[in-house]
Amino acid sequence: MRITADDIKQIQLFKYYRIVRKWICRANKINDADLELLIYLNCLNRFTRDEFINGVYAYSWDKHRWERLRRDGWIDVWRERNRTTMKYAIYKTSFKCNHMINRIYRILLGEEDIPVTIKNPYYNNKSYTDKVMNKAIDDMIKDKDR
Repeated sequence: MRITADDIKQIQLFKYYRIVRKWICRANKINDADLELLIYLNCLNRFTRDEFINGVYAYSWDKHRWERLRRDGWIDVWRERNRTTMKYAIYKTSFKCNHMINRIYRILLGEEDIPVTIKNPYYNNKSYTDKVMNKAIDDMIKDKDR
């Protein structure tokens, strides 16, 4: 069975996407472009460095993005290159990345809520933005149609 645009509209999948994206980026200390790139790479399953470079064209220029994502544990090596039979390495998104993306999907589908505990980066209400995001998160959790 194929999903149509009406199906996505009916389940209101993107209704709270911005709130969830902002929360997940702040909780995991990554920026929006990195998150969306990781979602793209997760859909590829396994990828090469060239496929990463092709995926980056749609995002703002960041010379250190590849090394930062590898260093922070978002991208793992699936197969090393050996310079004779395997000319290039193959990579995949890490378990940490897969868990984060699956959590985004669960929250958007209403299977899980954004935590409102002290682990939430917006919990302390230090700034106006924190207060506004807390209100938006509370409204999202109270929404019965989600």
